[in-house]
Amino acid sequence: MTRLFFIRHGKTEWNLEGRYQGAQGDSPLLQESYTEISQLAVYLRQYQFEALYSSPIKRALTTAQQLSEKLPQQLPVQPETALREFNLGKMEGMKFTEVARLYPAELAAFGKHADLYDPTIIKGETFPQVFERMTPAIQKIVRLHPKGDVLLVSHGAALCAEIRHLLGYSLKELRANGGLANTSTTILETHDGKNFTCLAWNKTDYLKRKLDATDIV
Repeated sequence: MTRLFFIRHGKTEWNLEGRYQGAQGDSPLLQESYTEISQLAVYLRQYQFEALYSSPIKRALTTAQQLSEKLPQQLPVQPETALREFNLGKMEGMKFTEVARLYPAELAAFGKHADLYDPTIIKGETFPQVFERMTPAIQKIVRLHPKGDVLLVSHGAALCAEIRHLLGYSLKELRANGGLANTSTTILETHDGKNFTCLAWNKTDYLKRKLDATDIV
């Protein structure tokens, strides 16, 4: 049995500003995010992890490196390109309000109706394309750690979609039950890398503050 601990990176300047970051855009972690990563590490110390994988994008990699330093195992961070964020094309770097004005159909579908999402105009990545790169990488990690606990640090939009895909949700259902918060933990269990059970979704009770709308994607 493998348990996968999916961690969304710490909150960034663009998260606070309400900007899309995506696969090419990026911004620094907020100073308070380092404290919240420490709070996450305290929660995670009850587990014995075998490995730590991370998206190579800086906001995720920094989160993973901070965790590595704070966990007793001192695991090396293993970059995995398949864990990068959605490529959001022209929307990257734009404020949500600006995207709503210029690309209302794409924004509405991306956020609430994944089955209707067509990123052709914005030159972005489709949901099936995200699954095609993330699922094989996660299955490989399961094969490498068939009886262990593993940390994977990634991004809100990609993780929310991929985790629900692994759980068997249809595209139409992908946004059910909301998104994922910064520095959250979602835990899946699998015996074969094909069938997954959710043990915890968007866990944030170890954070010492009240979350707001800018924390959730």
